[in-house]
Amino acid sequence: MAAQSLSNNGHDVVVVDKGRSPGGRLATRRIDDATLDHGAQFFTVRDSVFKSHVEKWIESGVVTEWCRGFNSTAQNNDGFSRYRGVRGMTDIAKHLAQGLDVRCNTLAFSIARGATSKWQVNIDDGSALNADAIIVTCPLPQTYALLVTADIELPESMLRTEYDRTICLLAVLDTPSVVTQPGGLQNPDKTFSFIADNAIKGISSAVALTMHANPQFSLEHWDTSTDDVQRLLLERAKPWIGDATVVTSQIKKWRFATPLTIWPERYWANEMIVLAGDAFGGPKIEGAALSGLSAANYLQQII
Repeated sequence: MAAQSLSNNGHDVVVVDKGRSPGGRLATRRIDDATLDHGAQFFTVRDSVFKSHVEKWIESGVVTEWCRGFNSTAQNNDGFSRYRGVRGMTDIAKHLAQGLDVRCNTLAFSIARGATSKWQVNIDDGSALNADAIIVTCPLPQTYALLVTADIELPESMLRTEYDRTICLLAVLDTPSVVTQPGGLQNPDKTFSFIADNAIKGISSAVALTMHANPQFSLEHWDTSTDDVQRLLLERAKPWIGDATVVTSQIKKWRFATPLTIWPERYWANEMIVLAGDAFGGPKIEGAALSGLSAANYLQQII
């Protein structure tokens, strides 16, 4: 969001992303014939500025309404639209990346003051990028690690920001699951915080479940071996798998899934370095989007 805004206003922008594709927790994985959203499952819209962007995404065929609540009967839902990517949540990030210089599989390991520019972003392959300004949107513990060499002092309360963890079980089934319309369950039991049937959701041609363990389980079993935690989650998932057979399954871990405290402003800035993301001004996808737009707007006023 920030890069698109800056680029649309005539600035030269480079996006550095350590992932294989853009999006971070807007993540969609393919396992054989199955497509699974394994990070953020949906988003809602409250803010008018964000709504204007979402309306354009809908017109472009990038997102669509999933449902208006996760109860099985419509009269028990709250009426707020839950949106999803048409082919998966990563569609949103890929749409925003169009026309931008996005460098994936590129790991930034430090930010330092530059010799020929204001700032220098050092990459793990030994190369460096020069910049007049930098927007950092990774989780705050990673942000702090990047800025150690920048001689930028961050607020103490920001440094103490904690994140909930999420262990995610992905399971491809041979027959339909027990999950009913609209294909999502919030806090269905004592282990899982969200379960999505990606076939019912409308993004997968094969039956495939995304099952997010809740923060308590995820913290307790974070250091458990992958094989052991996979076996345990498959056992606890049986009520939702039903009589289906698990064809294949995988574990995905999100170390910085949900910020537990939110910085009151939509960004924080010092010396042309701007921090933004879902820990600023409001959580989740909407909060992150608005934070990115606010960070870009701040830079556009001073560059």
